[in-house]
Amino acid sequence: MAIDAATVRKVARLARIAEPEEKLESLAKELSGIMAWIEQLAEVDTDGVEPMTSAVAVALPLREDVVTEGGDPSKVLSNAPKSTGGFFVVPKVVE
Repeated sequence: MAIDAATVRKVARLARIAEPEEKLESLAKELSGIMAWIEQLAEVDTDGVEPMTSAVAVALPLREDVVTEGGDPSKVLSNAPKSTGGFFVVPKVVE
């Protein structure tokens, strides 16, 4: 899949990334190379291959499941930029 400078310009605008005009052509070449590599990976036969979570087979250490009080709220909230009534205060993200 070939990517041209117009596509890079459009993607940069959608991602709100300011890229100078003189860099668009080199970015298009880099992105085309990445897409060619992805297409090459898609051709690899992966039938019967187990998914991996790590390159090394390691069993995770387990800890005993113990019920606790959850810690001291004043210590937990001490690093919060803002808190009210024992809760974190965060900016509103949905209008």
